[in-house]
Order: sequence, then structure tokens, then C-alpha cells
Amino acid sequence: MTAAAQQHVLPGADAFRLRAGNFSILVLRLLDGRPEVVLPALGDQFRRAPGFLRFAPIAIGLDDLNLTPAEVDFPGLVAGLRALDIVPMGVVGGSPALRQAAAAAGLSALRPSGAEKEIEPAPAPVEAAPPIPGPDFRGTGRTAMIVTQPVRSGSRIYAEGADLIITATVNAGAEVIADGNIHVYGALRGRAVAGAADNPEARVFALNFDPELIAIAGFYAVREGLSAAPIGRTVMVRLDGESLRFEKL
Repeated sequence: MTAAAQQHVLPGADAFRLRAGNFSILVLRLLDGRPEVVLPALGDQFRRAPGFLRFAPIAIGLDDLNLTPAEVDFPGLVAGLRALDIVPMGVVGGSPALRQAAAAAGLSALRPSGAEKEIEPAPAPVEAAPPIPGPDFRGTGRTAMIVTQPVRSGSRIYAEGADLIITATVNAGAEVIADGNIHVYGALRGRAVAGAADNPEARVFALNFDPELIAIAGFYAVREGLSAAPIGRTVMVRLDGESLRFEKL
């Protein structure tokens, strides 16, 4: 290599590589913009289900907030979430003014892979297709994620746009999440979140039902609230309005 060429070699050029990535994270949809309302509710969840969302990267969903930027305390929310060991990565949805206020608090606007640079409401289709109940799994290349090994404590598995089928045990302290249904052909002792893409028709099936937390489409129950559930039995969990129903199979 000539001296001239050596002058153009960047120090540490072999120390890293940049690659595009596509990662799935949970969305915390805010229904209230006040930290003094949101944070105690999350803290109460943590006390009843230790480890739930701990150290989880999340996006803050703004679509349900019909508020002005002055009515949302983004710095307070960020500080409070981090104090609960939740890692806020950015925001999704909401008005441009809300996203700008979030950016001032260090929360960048996130967008789905392949989306346009600015998040704007999609134009109404000329001819709407018939509605499809639940999330549309077509085009994802798969309809289910299959896990054949036990899900260990501290692990988190997320089946994006799919059902989750586990042919082993979900141990206490583990978390399994699916946009569709969750099937556990073993003991369910950890936390299970089905219908994560707001699918109220999702179900949770377990051969040995003994979870720390169970949730469908945002409605949840923790272990202390499962006294009427058939613990240790083969169970299907479904959503009936805003209540979870536990049915023996």
C-alpha cells in the first residue's frame, strides 16, 4: 500500500459494521399524559407481577391521546419509566406537535419498517376490503412460531404477527408474547401475553395452567387474581368483553 493510500485508511475501520435491523418492541399505549396517573398504575402492576416489563425496551404509543403537548409531561414520563427499569426507546403515532414535544424529551419518532419518513394518516382506500377479525397474518411468511425448548426464567419470546406454540414448559420469571394465540403444551408458570396486536379474539391454551400473569389484548390478571381459575389443569383463556374467562378443556 502506498503512503498516499495509507493516508485514507480510517483508524479502527475494522472495529465495527453498520447493518440495517428490524426489531419488534412492545408499545405502551398512553391513555393519560400525566406521570402521576400512569406511573403509579405501572408500579402497582410491578408489585403484583415482579419482573413484568422489567428492562423491556418499549415504544410509547400516542394515538389514544387527544391532548396538547403542554398537557403531556414527557420528561416526567421518561424519568419515571426508567426508575421502574423500563427502557423507553421512542414514540409511535400521535400528532406532529406531540412527536415534537417527545423529541425534546429525547424520544425520537419510531416508524414501522418500510414506512415513509413522516408518519401521516393513510389515505382512505378507494374500495375497502371486507374486515378481517384479528391481526392480518397474511404475507408474514409464517403463521406460527414454534419453540421446542423450555423457556427459562428471565427469557422473553415474542411471536410478531403470528401464533406462538411452545412444546415445553414456560418457567416462572419467563415471558411469552404473541400477536395471535399462545399454545403451551407443558406447564405455563411464567407470564403470557396474547393478542398483543390488539386482537381481542386471541386465546391462551395451556396443559398445566399456573401463570404469574395472563393477558389478552391489554386486559390482564395476575396470580393473586386467579383464585377462580382452574390452576394446574388444562385451560383455555379468552376475553369476554373486558374480563378474562378461564375454561377447562
